[in-house]
Amino acid sequence: MTALALALAPMASAAQTAAPAQSSETWVHAGRLLDRPGKPARGPSTIIIRGGRVAEIRDGHTAPPAGAKLVDLADRFVLPGLIDSHVHLDSDAGGVQALVENIESEPAVIAYRTAVNARKTLEAGFTTVRNLGDGSGATLALRDAVAAGTMPGPRIIDAGRSISTTSGHMDATLGVAEELHSAIAQDNLCDGVESCRRAIRLQIRRGVDVIKIATTGGVNSRIGAGLNRQIFDDEVKALVDTAHLYKKKIAVHAHGADGINAALAAGADSIEHGTLLDDESVKLFKQAGAWYVPTLSTVNGYLERLAADPNAYPPAVLEKVKWRIGITGKSLEKAVPAGVKIAFGTDAGVSKHGRNADEFALMVKHGMTAAQAIEAATMNAATLLGVEKGVGSLEPGKAADLIAVSGDPVADVSVLTRVSFVMKDGRIHKAID
Repeated sequence: MTALALALAPMASAAQTAAPAQSSETWVHAGRLLDRPGKPARGPSTIIIRGGRVAEIRDGHTAPPAGAKLVDLADRFVLPGLIDSHVHLDSDAGGVQALVENIESEPAVIAYRTAVNARKTLEAGFTTVRNLGDGSGATLALRDAVAAGTMPGPRIIDAGRSISTTSGHMDATLGVAEELHSAIAQDNLCDGVESCRRAIRLQIRRGVDVIKIATTGGVNSRIGAGLNRQIFDDEVKALVDTAHLYKKKIAVHAHGADGINAALAAGADSIEHGTLLDDESVKLFKQAGAWYVPTLSTVNGYLERLAADPNAYPPAVLEKVKWRIGITGKSLEKAVPAGVKIAFGTDAGVSKHGRNADEFALMVKHGMTAAQAIEAATMNAATLLGVEKGVGSLEPGKAADLIAVSGDPVADVSVLTRVSFVMKDGRIHKAID
């Protein structure tokens, strides 16, 4: 933690120096306003902000009183800050590069990289994220620094170190010479009920907000063990029940239907990826009220890395990467008409940070309307993350998290890849040139 503090201190100081003091009241003139995604947009509107929160919204453009700051977005479409329910802020690497990066990176290097990726994410219009996996502690530290206002970045809901069985998706020793295994933290691996309960409690002790586990293999796991279930019922139940005992939601990495269904039957709060949903999965989603986070953007990261280097992934991984590219989106096409609850998430880190909004076009391609995709990245994601009382829409009492774009994202969702203005908690982080 000392190295992290040293790494973050210079950037924190710079952020404090660069950030101007905020006036007590800010008035925003919006050309159009989607204050509550899922409902029609309003016309010209005035948003009044006090203490970093929305105080009032008025129809039309009202002149601010003396001393208040005016932000003129009268030629822009304004909507709530976006939410990405699945990111990994500590890295942008993949394949062989990721393995080398993990071995080479000192804690301070990871801390700086995490801060840079967080800033990219914020400037892309994502004012809240759920970070699902970082063993270094860098994201936990950044979460607290952002909350304290000493570092720029999105609001972070963090899962700490992700949990799986030995040789499962979260086993960092996979692909590493055996004599190096003792140098790699393995307290996130569990085998058997008591071991799995302890693995959850270790993350609780670290101060995490949410728990992330894996019930199936992963595309990027450096092992040819497939993408189906790799955990027993009693282990899944122990993981879910222990997380819920501590009032923590549990997100489950799962590709194969057998692992998806086992997690849903045990009470999982969300399924990440969910690449092979079957009819039973849909039934279980609706029975449990669980959320589906499709993470379609992973394919962008895979395609870009392979275009740059056909050998970017070892053979055991490359086979799974090609499979994922070909099948991505099929489960979303099944889930949407069935009425499964969907929250926006990209798996940024596998795809590139700062390009989170690329996910919208893929969601629309595979069965969602633009309005549904936007709702998934605002109201729905806020509910999944448990922060719906503070973010996800622009209403009196909620955080003044808002973005602006040129054009109507409900008519053309691609405009969200070109966010021109970002405000979080009433502070401007990206201004129109």
